[in-house]
Amino acid sequence: MQQFGEYLSEYLGEYLGEYLGEYLTLASGAFLLLAVGLALSFEFVNGFHDTANAVATVIYTHSLKPVPAVIWSGLWNLAGVLTSTGTVAFSVVALLPAELVLNVGSGAGFAMVFALLISAMGWNLGTWYLGLPASSSHTLIGSIMGVGVAHSLLSSGAEFGEGVNWAKTQEVFVSLLTSPLIGFVGAALLLLLTKTLLPQPALYEAPEGEASPPIWIRGLLILTCTGVSFAHGSNDGQKGMGLIMLILVGILPGLYALNLNLAPAAIEQLTAASEAMVALEAANIQLSPAQTLSVEQSECELSQFLKTTGEVTENTLAAISLKQKEIVTTLTQTTALEALSLSEKIHLRSDIYLISASLNKLERLHQIPDSINAEIQTYRQNLNTLTQFIPIWVKVAVAVALGIGTMVGWKRIVVTVGEKIGKDHLTYAQGASAELVAMSTIFAADQFGLPVSTTHVLASGVAGTMTANGSGIQGNTVRNILLAWVLTLPACILLGGITFTAELLLLRWLNVA
Repeated sequence: MQQFGEYLSEYLGEYLGEYLGEYLTLASGAFLLLAVGLALSFEFVNGFHDTANAVATVIYTHSLKPVPAVIWSGLWNLAGVLTSTGTVAFSVVALLPAELVLNVGSGAGFAMVFALLISAMGWNLGTWYLGLPASSSHTLIGSIMGVGVAHSLLSSGAEFGEGVNWAKTQEVFVSLLTSPLIGFVGAALLLLLTKTLLPQPALYEAPEGEASPPIWIRGLLILTCTGVSFAHGSNDGQKGMGLIMLILVGILPGLYALNLNLAPAAIEQLTAASEAMVALEAANIQLSPAQTLSVEQSECELSQFLKTTGEVTENTLAAISLKQKEIVTTLTQTTALEALSLSEKIHLRSDIYLISASLNKLERLHQIPDSINAEIQTYRQNLNTLTQFIPIWVKVAVAVALGIGTMVGWKRIVVTVGEKIGKDHLTYAQGASAELVAMSTIFAADQFGLPVSTTHVLASGVAGTMTANGSGIQGNTVRNILLAWVLTLPACILLGGITFTAELLLLRWLNVA
């Protein structure tokens, strides 16, 4: 047995060394471990900061003991991450400056990723230490905005704030700002409706001593805890996955720039769809002979168009058309993406990003003829399958980090949610109402690919049930929570901008590209 173990270890070492040696140096390997480790640390902090909200109700209604509750929640967080689609992950990535996403392997690209993670984790740890249930979604998005603003200030010729995808930011903010209101009102209304439809006195009583509730109430509360935990994993877990994919693309583009597991049949279908789209656009969008661009000119045209201040010019459609023809040329030359050279993989990913983002912006600006809009958006979504993918090992790593985080540092946030929001002890019906609304809100956001805050939705739901029940809320705690929520965004914008600027200036001083 020992000999077999030694043989297996030696074989795996040689295999991995040969496999990764083509792509990694010792220095880049160490940097990869550091970057991915930092991203997983963010999810670890997210676990004990955000997911603790899911177990607050079952712990304080004595439906589950603390240790089984956090283990159960951690397992369902893991399940939520593993079954997630990745839509939210790439929705968050879409907030980043296009120039840095396209050049994520550069010094500025890595400075962006590290600045996001360091500033978001720093704020999360600070609010957790104070026992304040602040939002990891707000911290990350605030950090993204800070990086975007700093990047525009440090780039010559750039206008202030053009590094921020304001259209996507507005869409995300709407979901983040409305979800607490939905949590508060929805949980309050559900509690009142429950009182009307289920006049069971035991459901509206606070737990007595350490006694567990009746079995049917206990089952209901465990079910809602399970749903919130699963929903949290499926939504919040994706944020870390998106950042890890940026890191992998930057350090190992040969393995992760494209979805190498795409079947040959799928590549053939995508090639045919690209050819059909080129023909469809040629028939519906007239380009003048003067609109002949070089490859470099088309890249500059689309990169400029994707900036916040970018507008449609007479060359925008011509640039998209040229890039689509390049994709057709590349795909027709291969039946397996692994066969492409490293430069071809990077170039193809860049072309797909530019086309997909440009078509999306054109659709928002109503610049695409209605007669072909549906076909173009379907084509864009199919094109994204080449670049928007999450390897199973990334999902597992994020799920484990999130689950362990839940099991380690849950208590501070649980005490705040369970004891310090309302003036009275949480009743069974209040806990179930808050969690049902939180679960439904997060699942709905998943369908639209929007990040929401589990913390905000659930804490607001608890406050809503306390208000509806006439229990009253603790002014000091609620005021501190609201202050943390209000300060999170500007504080993280500032932290993200300062961290990115410091890292970028250090890289320039070290003469690192």
